Amino acid sequence: MADPEGKPEELVGEPTSEENPTSEEPSSQGDDSAQPAILASQLMRDPQMLAALQDKLGSMFEATTIEAEFYREVHRLECEYATKYAPLFEKRSLVVTGTHEPNDEEADWPSDDEKDEDLAKDKKELASGDNKNTKGIPGFWLTIFKNVDMLSEMIQPNDEAILNHLQDIKVEFTEKEPMGFTLQFLFEPNEYFENKKLTKEYVMRSEPEEGDPFSFEGPEIIKCVGCKIDWKKGKNVTVKTVKKKQKHKASGTTRTIQKTVQSDSFFNFFNPPTEALLAADFEIGHFIRERIVPRAVLYFTGEAMENEDDYEDGEEEEGGEEGEYDEDADPDFSPGKEKPAECKQQ
Repeated sequence: MADPEGKPEELVGEPTSEENPTSEEPSSQGDDSAQPAILASQLMRDPQMLAALQDKLGSMFEATTIEAEFYREVHRLECEYATKYAPLFEKRSLVVTGTHEPNDEEADWPSDDEKDEDLAKDKKELASGDNKNTKGIPGFWLTIFKNVDMLSEMIQPNDEAILNHLQDIKVEFTEKEPMGFTLQFLFEPNEYFENKKLTKEYVMRSEPEEGDPFSFEGPEIIKCVGCKIDWKKGKNVTVKTVKKKQKHKASGTTRTIQKTVQSDSFFNFFNPPTEALLAADFEIGHFIRERIVPRAVLYFTGEAMENEDDYEDGEEEEGGEEGEYDEDADPDFSPGKEKPAECKQQ
């Protein structure tokens, strides 16, 4: 039965949301974004749900604490094994500086590879003529730095003569908290600075932050400490003098002044970077610690780079793997047509 206006009987008198403002149920029409907040509000009023959430968050925090403990244990192992590697690195340093000349037995590396035979031939040639009086391995660390893109970008022409005096790089791990490590660059006496050793220390946080424990993803660099270089007069390659003309506003006369500004140099590495560059600086320090120092000989010969950057990622192509037939990419493919007569089996 319908009312006089033609409305169905069952709808007559049914209140709308506007006619029933006291309703406690929020309307979900047109505001889907409010639903998660409403649901969360209802859950937070449930004591049992709150207890379950607290238990879950507690287990997550405990997992973060265990993860931090794992990284501390890894660092402890690094400290322990550093003492085992030390004699090997010390022997390498003696050979590089010419303090120890390896005999044929020590220098022998048995292999059937043709490259090694060529290296042995080159070694005999180096031992003859003027080269037989060469002490150690000149330019060992400079060659390594120039072989590694990350480091070669930092080296300027004025740096090369100084880096030829670099005799060794050592890593000293910080055993106490906070964890970290120090790079030690050892130089022979030279005409550029008085220092025998330049250092760069990295300090890391290994504990989750109290205010945001779940952001912990492992040890994080928090600061680095460089060292002062005692440059000899006129030898500081990290600064340069520029001339600038100034004009007097009233008289119009000009004068030339000299101003000292920073110059690009590898040795700026020993000046603590700004906070914005801290992560990039740490990447360099970590690479020297993790790759360069343990594998210095391979970076000197270039072998360490043979397996790096040999392949570049090509553009992604749609379709199946190489060698697979892609019927969607075949313009002649038509599922509704029969195969050509010559392709049918007799």
